[in-house]
Amino acid sequence: MSRFHEPQHHDFQRLNASIDFDRRLWPQDIAQSRAHVKMLAERGIITAEDRDALLAGLDAVARELGSQGGFPFHADDEDIHMAIERRLTEIAGSVAGRLHTARSRNDQVVTDLAMYTREQTAAHQGALTTLMAALLQRAEEHIDWAMPGYTHLQRAQPVYLGHHLLAYFWMLQRDRERFAFAERESGRLPLGAGALAGVNFDTDRELLARELGFAGVAPNSIDAVSGRDFVLDYLSAAATCATHLSRLGAELVLWSSAEFGFCELPDAWSSGSSIMPQKKNPDAAELLRAKAPRIVGHLAAFHGVMHALPLTYNKDLQEDKEHVFDTVDTLQATLAAATGMIASVSFNRERMREAAADELIAATDVADLLVRLGMPFREAHGVVAGLVRTALDAGKALSELSAEELALHSETLGAHHAEYQRVLAQESWLESKISEGGTSLARVREQLALARTTLASSPEGDARPAR
Repeated sequence: MSRFHEPQHHDFQRLNASIDFDRRLWPQDIAQSRAHVKMLAERGIITAEDRDALLAGLDAVARELGSQGGFPFHADDEDIHMAIERRLTEIAGSVAGRLHTARSRNDQVVTDLAMYTREQTAAHQGALTTLMAALLQRAEEHIDWAMPGYTHLQRAQPVYLGHHLLAYFWMLQRDRERFAFAERESGRLPLGAGALAGVNFDTDRELLARELGFAGVAPNSIDAVSGRDFVLDYLSAAATCATHLSRLGAELVLWSSAEFGFCELPDAWSSGSSIMPQKKNPDAAELLRAKAPRIVGHLAAFHGVMHALPLTYNKDLQEDKEHVFDTVDTLQATLAAATGMIASVSFNRERMREAAADELIAATDVADLLVRLGMPFREAHGVVAGLVRTALDAGKALSELSAEELALHSETLGAHHAEYQRVLAQESWLESKISEGGTSLARVREQLALARTTLASSPEGDARPAR
C-alpha cells in the first residue's frame, strides 16, 4: 500500500535517483548493515537466527557487488541503499525486512558517507606523505643549487633550489594537517539517530561506533542527520591542497619553457603536439593548475547547498555525494601526477646559476651593507635605487661601477668600494640570509632535518581511533 494514487513521473524519478553515482558507497553500506544486524541481535531486537540469515544474505550481496557485472541493478533502484535491500530480499526472503529495524535512510546515508570520507582523508594523507618525501629527496639532492627567487615574476633575490622546493613541502604538511582534521570530524557516528528524533528501540550506538571504526557517537539526533560539516571540512582541505598543487604546476610550466630552461619534465608526464613535432608540452603540470578551480567549485557549490537549509533532513543533501566523489577522484589524480613529475624532473643547474648571477638581485644586500655602515634603511634603499638607475643607463653591471661613481650616490659607499665588491660576489648573496628559515646553507640544512622529522610523524598526532 502507498499513500500515493499516482506513480512518480519518470522525469522526477530521473531527477530523484542517485544510483548512478552513489553505488560506489556499497562497501560502506554493507559494512554498516552488518554492524547494525549484529547490534540488533546483541540487544535482543532480532533473533540470532534472523541475524545469521541477514549476515549470510549480505555476504552474498557483497560478492555480487564485488564482481564485475555480478549485481543485477534494476531500472527502478533509486539508490544503492534500496538496491542492496531489494537484492537482499530476493536472496534471503522476508527476513530482509528486519534489516531496517531501528534505522532510517536518513542516518544510513550520512553514515555511509562519513565512513567513505574518513577513508579518503586517510588515503589523501598517505598520498601527501609520498609527495612530501619526493620533494624532500629532491631538495636534499639540490640543496646548494642557486636560482633566482621571484616576486611579481621578476627576479628578486637568489635562493637555493633546495630551499624553494621545501616551500612546497611545508604547504603540503599543512594540507596533511587539514585532512587529519577532516578525518577526525568525520569520526562521530550518525547511525542510530533515525529519521531525526532517534529510534524506538534501546540500541547500542557505542557498539556500532566501535564496530565501524568511529571515535564516538554524534550526541544530537537532529544534528546527526542534517549536518554535513565533515563534507565541508573535507572539501575545504581538498580545495586548499589543490590550490597548492596548482602553484607547483604553474612553476613547472614556467621553468620547463625555453624562456626559463630551468628544468625538463619527464616524457611520461608530457605530451606532444598534433601538428608541431618539435613540441614537448607540460600538459600534466598545466592540469594541476586547471583542476584546482574545479575542486574549489565543489566547495563553493556545497556551501550553497547547505546555506539556509532548514533542519533536519532535506533532499538537497543528496547533492553532497557528487561533490565529494569528483573531488576524491580529481585530487587522487593530481597528487599522483605531482609526485610523478617531482620524482623524475631534471633541473638545469647552469641555466639557473646564470639567472641567479644577475647582479641586480643583489640590490638589497648592498642596501643592507649601508645599514651596517650606519645609514637608515629607507635612506639606503633610495641610494641603491639610484645606483641601479645609473648602472642601467650606463649599460654596466653594479660591480662595474667605480668608487667615484658610488661616491656620487653615497660617500660612505664610495669609501667602502672593496667591501661593496665583496657583497656583489654571488655566494655572499645567498649565504648572507642567516635568519631562521632563510636560504643560507646552514639554515636550509636545519630545515631539511626538521622536514625529515616532520615527515616521519603523523599530522596532528594520529586522528584515527583505535580499532
